[in-house]
Amino acid sequence: MPTHTFTPDHYHNTIGSHPPVLHIAPGDTVITTTVDAGGFDANDKQVVGGPNPMTGPFYIDGAEVGDTLLVHLDKLTPNRVRGWGRPGLAQNVVDPAAVPALPSRDMMVDWNVDAKAGTASLKEPMGKLGNFTLPINPMVGCFGVAPDIGQAISTATSAEHGGNMDYNGFVQGVTVYFPVFQPGALFHLGDGHALQGDGEMSGTGIEISFDVQFTVELLKGVKSGWPRGENEEYIFTAGNARPLDQCVQNATTEMLAWLQQRYGYTVAEANLLIGFAVEYEVGNMFDPAYTMICKIPKRLLPK
Repeated sequence: MPTHTFTPDHYHNTIGSHPPVLHIAPGDTVITTTVDAGGFDANDKQVVGGPNPMTGPFYIDGAEVGDTLLVHLDKLTPNRVRGWGRPGLAQNVVDPAAVPALPSRDMMVDWNVDAKAGTASLKEPMGKLGNFTLPINPMVGCFGVAPDIGQAISTATSAEHGGNMDYNGFVQGVTVYFPVFQPGALFHLGDGHALQGDGEMSGTGIEISFDVQFTVELLKGVKSGWPRGENEEYIFTAGNARPLDQCVQNATTEMLAWLQQRYGYTVAEANLLIGFAVEYEVGNMFDPAYTMICKIPKRLLPK
């Protein structure tokens, strides 16, 4: 199938029904780039303002309302040395009265990112952390399709269409499923992180620009309600909302529907499987909508 190389010359800070930058067909692969959350490109030059400028949208020929778009994240590679992030925790996850000396949320730190070695290190030593070094785990923070009823939704948040979910499981090798709400689906992506802890508790990962390769497929007539995904070990669903219990409800309801739709379980069987085998992960606990991930191990599912 064809491989398209696309060089973006503009970006969007909303995910919506913007004019497409490229038409692609199911089975096609795209090689492109993204800027970081602040609009800095591979040359560390700010080419657009934030938050989370999106590359795209890409129009998938044949995608219609009620279909499901599959996006295979083939390659996610940081394409520069400098990453940046904030060390200050969000006040919604820490009691500021109990920890009065929290760093300012505006405080910034730079990281040296070595994609070849697979590491990120603090550029300037910090106290007992020194040149703190961690293995990178490149992930997409914000991506999705044009939402329903002609909305254009800020890349600062998320909903049924995807968006700024900041789940650190959206890594290379994962397949993500999106409901199609508009003709062509209109797929956007950006906000690359070299690394991020669960929940994006400080409001950033290690923000960096990416070289990206993805491949699309289309499930005709297969309806979904919220983003879904799978890797080698799990299938999972994403619920985006506030408060947190609403996220859990959205993600769990979508998993219940998927288990019936894809694997043929009855409601009772799917409910039992969720009740005794489900796993949850926090995607995002910082942005206007939180994200919760509902996971089921593949080893428990029919082949």
